[in-house]
Amino acid sequence: MFRRVGVTSAKQCVRGLSGKDLRFGNDARSEMLKGVNLLADAVSVTLGPKGRNVIIEQSFGGPKITKDGVTVAKAVDLECKLQNLGARLVQDVANNTNEQAGDGTTTATVLARSIATDGFAAVSKGANPTQVRKGIMIAVDAVVAHLKEMSKPVENQDEIAQVATISANGDREVGDLIAKAIGKVGKNGVVTVKDGKTLSDELEVIEGMKFDRGYISPYFINSAKGQKVEYQDCLVLCSQKKISAVQSIVPALELANQLRKPLLIIAEDVESEPLGALVLNRLKIGLQIVAVKAPGFGDNRKNQIRDIAISTGASVFGEEGAELKLEDIQASDFGEAGELSVTKDDTLILHGKGNRMEVDARIESIHDELEESRSEYEKEKLNERLAKLSDGVAVLKIGGSSEVEVGEKKDRVQDALCSTRAAVEEGVVVGGGTALLRCTAAVEGLTFANKDQELGGEIVLKALRQPAWHIASNTGLDANRIVERTMRESGNVGYDADVGEYVDLVATGVIDPTKVVRTAIIDASGVASLLTTAECVITDLPKESGADPMAAMGGMGGGMGGMGGMGGMM
Repeated sequence: MFRRVGVTSAKQCVRGLSGKDLRFGNDARSEMLKGVNLLADAVSVTLGPKGRNVIIEQSFGGPKITKDGVTVAKAVDLECKLQNLGARLVQDVANNTNEQAGDGTTTATVLARSIATDGFAAVSKGANPTQVRKGIMIAVDAVVAHLKEMSKPVENQDEIAQVATISANGDREVGDLIAKAIGKVGKNGVVTVKDGKTLSDELEVIEGMKFDRGYISPYFINSAKGQKVEYQDCLVLCSQKKISAVQSIVPALELANQLRKPLLIIAEDVESEPLGALVLNRLKIGLQIVAVKAPGFGDNRKNQIRDIAISTGASVFGEEGAELKLEDIQASDFGEAGELSVTKDDTLILHGKGNRMEVDARIESIHDELEESRSEYEKEKLNERLAKLSDGVAVLKIGGSSEVEVGEKKDRVQDALCSTRAAVEEGVVVGGGTALLRCTAAVEGLTFANKDQELGGEIVLKALRQPAWHIASNTGLDANRIVERTMRESGNVGYDADVGEYVDLVATGVIDPTKVVRTAIIDASGVASLLTTAECVITDLPKESGADPMAAMGGMGGGMGGMGGMGGMM
């Protein structure tokens, strides 16, 4: 005979275990869509020249004021787990777009919301979600192909300034500053953004070298703000081989300690034993030291280590055919750098003290290799090395009257800088959301295999209108009428939200980087169309508020107390 377990008994059986909440079909999709809409509403208010700012509470410091889509998206954390799941998926869209293109996160979020909303509606009415997704991806491929056809290369500094100005919310000063910075260091040069110490923005060009390798261990960090390692007047040790024994680096550490200078070690790798010794010296003795892996792979790594050595005046240990051993290091074998900044991802060496004639000879040698090279990959790597050695680093110092103002402006400058890089890389298309409107003809001309795929195409057609609609909506005017009028126009003619007129957008400088628009539509369609295929959502149940994990321990304590009587039994 089976006994039915009551609700109270069941709860007692699983007490202390975290349960799961399962939702299916329309119930799950509608809750996730609420989260998508909440996040998209918060992000979409920032779109366009008339877009508004968002104020974000922070756990430390004052509130942050920003118009950066990805910053707003990251700040959204909803109480309802199902709604938060939907919001988190759209956050991923914004993050992916930000990582690949550096801008266009608001456009990507708006596109994702539109595709997810219409996708859910289609599936709820009985459409096959897999076929709908396939139709969406076919349509997006057609949009991307049309964007590439429309794209025009960036040819002069004025166009660079126009791209930067649009991305910086129409701030012409920022656009001109970025164009000037890229003009100074070249298209392949390194540009960084820092907090300024004055009310105005400044541009400083510093000779330096940046590469994409960070500290091997976080225990080297000496600056809590930004999780960085920062040193002034630093020694540099370069090794082509792995550092595998503690004894090999002891002489270098002793020399650095005697000279009372920080030490940067660049090697193929540092194994666990010597790394442990370095960390111990850093934490216990306070030795100023940081170790990073050498950038690149194979021959490219060897060349980059040699570049760093020449720019800082260091000797290279472990080179094939050379007799130099780390154990025999002398003070003259160290290179020197005026300033060093190392994060978990990057190392920036400024004011290298290398011999200028040797650096010029190295640059000449790379130029010769470039002329002889036939490989695109090889040319790309040679250009990167050339930029690090010759062009230096441009530092944009952002000024303002308060920390909040500087933070808001820095976000816009970072976006503008990434947009400019993207424009140089893949060219530009007409801005203001008009480029996506011009792609509707490419989708309308497609032939789909079935009705469900056609639905996918229609979903993309509707989504293509959304960026232009939101830009117009943020001006306070009738967005539907503006979008319809723009679609009736042809070529580069569209609505300039800044001045409120229909103009030739390219001629007036309203342009978007092709890479930014392309990345936004690809990322948005990929995640949002996958969202429509969801039939079941599993989340953790909230823990009971009355459950006290120490209560059970208290009971154990009482039981243990009773064991004292066991002594009498012995």
